Amino acid sequence: FFISTVSAQSKIEKLTSTDKPVVDSTSNSSASSTPKGSLQRHSIGIGLGQTFLLDDLEDNGENKITVDGFYNYSASYSFDLLVNFHISKHKFRGRSALVRGFAPGIKAKLYQFDNFSPYVLGGLGLYAPKLHRVVNASGEIQQTETKVAFGYHFGAGADLSLNNNVSVGLLFHLHNPFDVKQEVGQEVEAAYYKLMMLAFYVF
Repeated sequence: FFISTVSAQSKIEKLTSTDKPVVDSTSNSSASSTPKGSLQRHSIGIGLGQTFLLDDLEDNGENKITVDGFYNYSASYSFDLLVNFHISKHKFRGRSALVRGFAPGIKAKLYQFDNFSPYVLGGLGLYAPKLHRVVNASGEIQQTETKVAFGYHFGAGADLSLNNNVSVGLLFHLHNPFDVKQEVGQEVEAAYYKLMMLAFYVF
């Protein structure tokens, strides 16, 4: 009886041995719930859409389809740095309006629904509008001076991530450079807005 009891105890000890490695289920679950690669990523993209001219630009140029360039940096889960740069020339009846802009801004994401994220955008930028406009009653056309001015911009849009490296979206973007004074003639009042489709490559 004693020998059978000892044998049974040894079998129980083997079955209940703690030599197997312990798995930390808490650390694994927390790591898997954290999004991978969603922060500190760069994006370059293009925007294709219609540019609508306002103020003096509208009087001397025609609305048309234009292409913008973009750079985006994911700084946090709520905010991105978005930089827009663009140049386009708009002609109308012998006159023209040239718009050039470099507009960095902060993109604030309103909420995240699956891969869809609407946002608002705002910031300051550098602009250099230029006109070929009528300067007197005889119809003489004169070119305005090239000057760089500060201005503000704001907008709203939405992003849709197609996969880990490609995203698309829509954007309404208003640019309002400060008035540019001229040595001869009236100052240049330039404002315009854009409705665009966006495409980004994320890396």
